[in-house]
Amino acid sequence: MGNDTVLHVSHLTKQYRKGVKAVDDISFSLQEGEIFGLLGPNGSGKTTTILMLLGLLESTEGEVSILGYNPLRTPLAVKRQVGYMPDTIGFYEYMTAFENLDYTARFLGLDREEREKRIVDALAKMRLTDRMNDKVRTYSHGMKRRLGLAELLVKQPRIAILDEPTQGLDPQSIAEFLSMIASLRKTEGMTFLLSSHQLDEVQSVCDRVGLFSRGKLISFGSVDELAREHFGKDVLIALQIEGDQDLSEVLKRQDKVLAVEKREEGGYLLTCREDIRSTLAQLVIGGGNNLSSLELKKHSLNDIYQLAFKEASDDQA
Repeated sequence: MGNDTVLHVSHLTKQYRKGVKAVDDISFSLQEGEIFGLLGPNGSGKTTTILMLLGLLESTEGEVSILGYNPLRTPLAVKRQVGYMPDTIGFYEYMTAFENLDYTARFLGLDREEREKRIVDALAKMRLTDRMNDKVRTYSHGMKRRLGLAELLVKQPRIAILDEPTQGLDPQSIAEFLSMIASLRKTEGMTFLLSSHQLDEVQSVCDRVGLFSRGKLISFGSVDELAREHFGKDVLIALQIEGDQDLSEVLKRQDKVLAVEKREEGGYLLTCREDIRSTLAQLVIGGGNNLSSLELKKHSLNDIYQLAFKEASDDQA
């Protein structure tokens, strides 16, 4: 990830009618080569923010700079270097994948030879070479998402903005799609902004995230930074024993144990003030139990979001 700032948002606000703000005074920046996640539930303001970043919607207040350009004042300069994949991808179903991408590439002013080269390369990277001459109506939902990425690659943008890119995909397809994004960042040097409500699935690929709630950016940083911000130095420890004996009360009484969550089949998740795995191991084994596993866990992005949302709600109350 580079040190150059490629996107900067300052005090961005969108108010549709008096007293109702879809986006409420948000500020953040993206670094070159970064994968940034704009995360939160549907209706929290993510798509409105994206439309303002692209110059497709005028802000009520605030400023946006993409690669040094204002998207409202110089939209063509931004469009030449920024690719956008909306939550609903529109391709001509009666045309083949190649024909769809060729139709798009013509708007770039490329000659036939350059268009074909870019399209073939893009389809190969998305593993669609053997289906490039099939009509898009025969494509699965996941394949259409990959075709959407191929369309971005043909444009060769410096920044790609993807709105709910994993929407409607099954878990295996989500993992594959996100792996492709990570690969493109590495091979093409692209900067990505992903909007999603699927927090834990996206956290694996993002360098940093911005958590959205009711139009506000309530937290911003890497997942580790956000965990420290909202949970402090608390440590999560997952403990697994053999047998059906309930150790919940015994574990709760241990010094530096803050909370114990009983899970299925001898599993426990402990929130502790520090790493006390050696103490827990002695306790379990000394009590005549067989210890199957004992490991540190990280707070999930969903856990972080829920706490950040609660804290923000308390502040607004």
